[in-house]
Formats: sequence, structure tokens, C-alpha cells
Amino acid sequence: MPPTEVDIEQLSVPQRLDLIARIWDSIPDTAEALPVPKWHRHELERRLAAADANPGAAEQWEQVKARLRSKS
Repeated sequence: MPPTEVDIEQLSVPQRLDLIARIWDSIPDTAEALPVPKWHRHELERRLAAADANPGAAEQWEQVKARLRSKS
């Protein structure tokens, strides 16, 4: 059954926020319920292998945050 068509512009902000929350809550929490394309898995495997092969190439999260903050 398709969802009821709603003119979102006619909803109040609280109604829109409620709609967002209801949609969010309807999304399954389990990984099994959310299909992951094969190319995503391959890309993750590739990146993990690259990280394992050259662990010194990574930056610490604190360094990344500091670099990004200095640009603004």
C-alpha cells in the first residue's frame, strides 16, 4: 500500500518533525534488513587492505579535526 500523498508545505514545522521521526523509526535497525551492494563490500575490503598495507598513511582523528578547523 503506497503512503498517503501529503503536501509537506501545508504541514506545520512540528508536524514535519513528527513525520521525519516516524519515517526514521520505520527504518529497520538490523543490517540484515538493509541490503548492501556487493560493490560496497568490495570497496570496504579494498580500503581495509590498503590501511593494513600502509598503517602510517592514516591521520589521527584529532589531527584531521584540527586541520579542518584551521581552514575556517
